[in-house]
Parts: sequence; C-alpha cells; structure tokens
Amino acid sequence: MIHHTAVVDPACELGPNCEVGPYCVIGPNVQLGEGCKLHAHVVIDGHTTLGSHNEIFPFASIGLKTQDLKWEGGISYTEIGDNNTFRECVTVNRATGEGETTYIGSHNHILAYSHVAHNVVLHNSIVMSNVATLAGHVVVEDNVVIGGLAAIHQFCRLGKVSIIGGLSKVSQDVPPFMLVDGNPATTRTVNKVGLQRQGVESQSQAALKQAHRIVFRDGLSLPTALQKLEERFSEIPEVRHLIQFLQSTKRGVCR
Repeated sequence: MIHHTAVVDPACELGPNCEVGPYCVIGPNVQLGEGCKLHAHVVIDGHTTLGSHNEIFPFASIGLKTQDLKWEGGISYTEIGDNNTFRECVTVNRATGEGETTYIGSHNHILAYSHVAHNVVLHNSIVMSNVATLAGHVVVEDNVVIGGLAAIHQFCRLGKVSIIGGLSKVSQDVPPFMLVDGNPATTRTVNKVGLQRQGVESQSQAALKQAHRIVFRDGLSLPTALQKLEERFSEIPEVRHLIQFLQSTKRGVCR
C-alpha cells in the first residue's frame, strides 16, 4: 500500500504488506522488510536496511548523511532489525566512515525527537524516552531505559538492564544493572525494577546490591573493588558481566 503522494524510488526494495503513507520519501538503496509501516512524511535514504514489522511515525528521518564533520564521502550503512518503533521526528544517521554501519537491533522503542548518531550500536529491547540523544559511537546493551532529555557522550557504553534518569548528562560508561542520574551522571543504586522485570533471581539481585556497595560506596579504587567482586561473587552471572564490563572500560565509569 503506497500513497499516491509518496516518492518511492523504483530501485528500492519493499517487502510484502508494507504501508507507505502520504508524502513519504524512500531512496534507491533502501530495503524494507515485511510489514513495515511508514506513516506520513517519513524520509528513509542512504544504504539503509530495515527488517520486518517496523513502525515509523511522521517526520522521522532514517539513514541520511552523518552530522559528523569528519565525513569525507563514500558509502556507509544503516542496519535496523525487526519490530522497532520510531516515533515522531526521530533521527537516525548513517555511519561516518567508508563501509561502516550504524546498527539498531530489534524490539526497540525510540520515542519522539530522539537522536541516534553515526556509528551507534543499539542492541535489543531498549527504550529511548523523548528527546534522548546518543552521540557517535555509543554502544547500548540490551534492556536499557534512557530517560527523557538525557544526553550520552560519544564513545560511551550503557550496560544492559541499566536505567538513565531524565535530563542526565552521561560522559562515562554506565554500569550494567544500575541506575544513574544527574549532571554529571553518577551511579545511585541497583536498577531493582529492571531486574525484577527481567526475571533476575533474588540471589543475583542480592549479590548485585553488595557489588554496588563495594564498587560505588566503599571508597575503594576500581581494581581493588573488582578484586573483591572476583573473590566473593564470581559465580553469579550478572556480577560476572558487571566485572567484565568495568574491566573493559575506556572512558571510565559513572561512580
């Protein structure tokens, strides 16, 4: 179903049961999977691939040229999985470098006016609340919630099942399973509600609570805190992931 006012390049590929609403524009190198729905005034361009059953609301822009001033031309990509929602005025930029990719997984809800910059890797089941902003090269793990008007600095990582409070300024990595908030953002407590929603066992929740105290409350250096976690909780999968995440940080961690 393609509205007669839509501008759809004949070279693009539309899967079965796609809906393209009034005044949408689809470029020649775009591929849409089965059952994608574009409401009015959506623009999708560049070398952009969407999986199945994505819904895109008015004035969203996906796959256009990066805003990065280092862009020197060439072909870069935007890849998007299945069952995502892009609300009004969302912008998703393609990658900066030749052959590079901005990647969005599946089952994400990206709400109005949010921005996903070049070379971002956004995994699965993530909620970006209104006007949340991801700068270039940010990596977001599964089941993260980003509050409204929060801004994430380039090259930061957001660990899985974390939650970022609204209006937060995040300039360092966000630890998995934690709640961060503030300007600058600091780690406040364990994301208890998120853990419960993900069905994390009570034993693991208790271990994460102790891990939070050791890393963020006891005044220890990060290497010392991680050594304590290794000694006491290394058999808990969630704490193991937390340890590995903290060990691999390059920007430091919101502490």
